[in-house]
Amino acid sequence: MYPTYVVEPIRQETVEIGLKELRTPEEVDQVMNELKATGETALFLINSVCGCSAASARPAVALAMKHSRKPNRFYSIFAGVDKDATARLRQYLAPHPPSSPSMALWKGSTLAYFIPRHEIEGHTPQSISAVLTSLFDEYC
Repeated sequence: MYPTYVVEPIRQETVEIGLKELRTPEEVDQVMNELKATGETALFLINSVCGCSAASARPAVALAMKHSRKPNRFYSIFAGVDKDATARLRQYLAPHPPSSPSMALWKGSTLAYFIPRHEIEGHTPQSISAVLTSLFDEYC
């Protein structure tokens, strides 16, 4: 488990850019059931304390959220911290292997697109944001 002084600034950053935290399996199930019922779109950031999350993933999501067309909802789940919630989301992401950071775009009950760590690590926030906004244009 990571110390609070490491985790809390990252949690605060994700909330400040507009992501809602999901911290329990029940919260994950509730959101997935709502998406299924409404057909809405949602982007999930599987967040982490690693450098590529700070350098690329979170800034990319923040940039993409400024796009004119975007998902109805944005969520963050903190891998390595909120382990049960992360495990539950990963059940929905199967057969994709665990990857953090990563991003998942949902449309209703369907996983529209998954971006694993290897497509984040070493990429700029701008290039990842461009992928996200292209996906938003296609699915939202």
